[in-house]
Amino acid sequence: MAMPEDDIFTPHATRSRPPFGGAQARGKVIDQDGHELADGLLHPQFQGFQQGFQFDFRNSTANPFGNLTREERLARLEMIARLLDVAFVVPGTNVRYGIDGLIGLIPVVGDIITTAISLWLVREARLLGAPWHITARMLANVAVDGVIGMVPVAGDAFDVMFRANIRNVRMLRRWLDKQPRRA
Repeated sequence: MAMPEDDIFTPHATRSRPPFGGAQARGKVIDQDGHELADGLLHPQFQGFQQGFQFDFRNSTANPFGNLTREERLARLEMIARLLDVAFVVPGTNVRYGIDGLIGLIPVVGDIITTAISLWLVREARLLGAPWHITARMLANVAVDGVIGMVPVAGDAFDVMFRANIRNVRMLRRWLDKQPRRA
C-alpha cells in the first residue's frame, strides 16, 4: 500500500492544520472529574494560560543569572567554592570538607558531577575576563582534583585536602584585584 504524498513529512511544507499550540489546537478545559468547563468558569489568574503564558527571564529580578555586577558574580563564585570545599567541619577536629567530598563518595558519577560544577566555575571566571594563563591554571587544578578524586578512598581524602575550587576562586580574586576598575 503506497502512502499518499500528503502524508509524507517535508520540513518546509505547509500543513492544513495549525501547528501545535496554535489558537485552534487548544481544546476544552477539563476538571479532575472529567467534566468540561466553560470558558467563563476559569479563575481569573488562569485566564492568561488560554492566550499563551510567557516568562521574560532576561529582565526578571528572579533570574539568578541576570545582570549581575562583577562583585556579585565573584561573591557567588566564592559562595559556591566554599560550599563545595569547606562548608562543614568534622566534629572534634579542625578538618573542613564540603559537598565536593560528600558527592565524591559516589563512585565515578560523583566525581563527574563535582568536576562539572568546578568547570562551570572556570567558565564563569572566563566570562569575568580572566586571561588564558589564569584559566589554564584553574583547569589544571580541576583536572588534578577530578583525576585523583576518582581513586576510591585516597581520592576522597585528597578532595577534602586539595580544595581546588577555593584555590581557583582565590587565584581569580587576586587577578581581579590587580585589574583597574571600570566605571
